[in-house]
Amino acid sequence: MIGGIILILAGGGVYLAAKFGLPLGHLSGDIHIENGNFTFYFPLASSILISVVLTIVLNVILRLWRK
Repeated sequence: MIGGIILILAGGGVYLAAKFGLPLGHLSGDIHIENGNFTFYFPLASSILISVVLTIVLNVILRLWRK
């Protein structure tokens, strides 16, 4: 249940980022292939960016929590 809540919050965050003009999902390292009825999309650069930001945020929170 916690995983579902986290996914909902992450989806809402990406939605809000798009509303404020942040280019998540449209960075230069994201892979997008269209061929007829087939579409493949893999947000590689966006995933790496989100991972780095969340790692930094969680490390700061954990360091503050331990004090």
